[in-house]
Amino acid sequence: MSEAVAMLNITKTFPGVVANRDVSLTVEQGEIRAIVGENGAGKTTLMKILYGLERADSGSIRVKGQEVKIPSARVAIALGIGMVHQHFKLVPSYTLAQNIVLGVEPRRGLFVDQKRALREVNELSARYGLTVNGEKTVTDASVGEQQRAEILKALYRGADILILDEPTSVLTDMETEELFAMLRRLAEDGKTILFISHKLREVLAVSDRTTVMRGGRVVGTVKTAETSDRELAEMMIGRETVDLPLRAQCAEDEQPILEVEHLDVYDARGILAVRDANLTVRCGEVVGIAGVEGNGQTELAEAITGLRPAARGRITLKEREIQNLSTRQIREAGVAHIPADRNSMGVALEAQVWENLSAINYYTAPYSRLIALSLGRILSYAQEMVARFGVQTPGLRSPTRNLSGGNVQRLVVARELGSERAQVVVAAQPTRGIDIAGTEAIRRMLVEYAKRGAGVLLISADLDEVLALSDRVMVMYEGRLTEAGRVDETIRERVGRLMTGAELRDL
Repeated sequence: MSEAVAMLNITKTFPGVVANRDVSLTVEQGEIRAIVGENGAGKTTLMKILYGLERADSGSIRVKGQEVKIPSARVAIALGIGMVHQHFKLVPSYTLAQNIVLGVEPRRGLFVDQKRALREVNELSARYGLTVNGEKTVTDASVGEQQRAEILKALYRGADILILDEPTSVLTDMETEELFAMLRRLAEDGKTILFISHKLREVLAVSDRTTVMRGGRVVGTVKTAETSDRELAEMMIGRETVDLPLRAQCAEDEQPILEVEHLDVYDARGILAVRDANLTVRCGEVVGIAGVEGNGQTELAEAITGLRPAARGRITLKEREIQNLSTRQIREAGVAHIPADRNSMGVALEAQVWENLSAINYYTAPYSRLIALSLGRILSYAQEMVARFGVQTPGLRSPTRNLSGGNVQRLVVARELGSERAQVVVAAQPTRGIDIAGTEAIRRMLVEYAKRGAGVLLISADLDEVLALSDRVMVMYEGRLTEAGRVDETIRERVGRLMTGAELRDL
């Protein structure tokens, strides 16, 4: 096999941070190479350098044996390099075909030849088995179709080297299997795939070799078939991983602590996002809600925590109705909330670290007296939370914007779980974008909370996470909640069918 791309002795620094330190990576044509590492390991920066979104301070790049300079994405595309970002770059009002050819449209005179564009997209789609309906608008397309359109967009521009950044983060198990089948076909056709992922089970399923990065360096490259998820995890974090504690093993006769009955909730557009939802969370129980994002999970969490009004139905906490209470009243009643979007909903980015950590208790004793804050006590509490939850920050007075995404998430979790007073924890995507050490720590906290008798409602697009932590699983599809049952050896298959609406259609 011939060399597709080589990155040699790449170093890239940002103010105060060495993102890549003398990194070398060689990938062969037709190979599926996984690149894994914790947050801050340097893998995304390395791929941005290859795609021209960042420029290395030193080092060199070879593409197909020739040394090249890649100052921009335009140059990368001309060299046959394409990148599919975690958050799709599609124009919502355009058709999938229009998005695929955007900027390089076939023309007939001064006008875009729409028929030819659609024909070329259909031919390319058939060639690689990337099925899309080119006449469908992005807003009407499924997440899987949108992702296939992104891949076709790169292939239409002649990409031989494809960079995929967390490509399965919004896919169901079935869509993930379809994606992997497509990637294998692309590799068999000679395309080279660079696959960034946090999900080691998927890395093991699809890649030929895996490169592990830690602290801005490559710590090793292994043949994927000859390793395991535990070995990769230990390479990533530099120590042995710790097994999660056993699930809380909630008894079915435990008292309900949170009940939702016949709940309807509208989204920001005035469309019914949650439809006649019913659920119960018992003391000491972790209830997982699985499903592809955008099926009403955010609106459900916001209704329970007082951030969005309920159009109909009841929400009770220990038999007390809370659906009409304010967010502060619901918090004081015993509900903690880890929101799905940490930046827009979890913290004030311009506020200092101590301010975000004390946002839910600054007005209570001993942190305030009458109209004055007891700043010394607040700072002492904030320092305790930073140390206990491993928040890496230059200081308590540092703007939260300066923290990495993983440390912002740790800060949110520290604020919500640090007081240990919550009776119910609503945790939405609690480990999204978090490295293995952080994920391990947050998951352990949630399970231990349940073991102390609290109820945990876990909402996650990561099915592995839901199945690892939950006593019982529900699936949300098109705003409706369906019971999948207690976790056993058949739960993954049941959940997978419910996530695509298959079992609902069979009823």
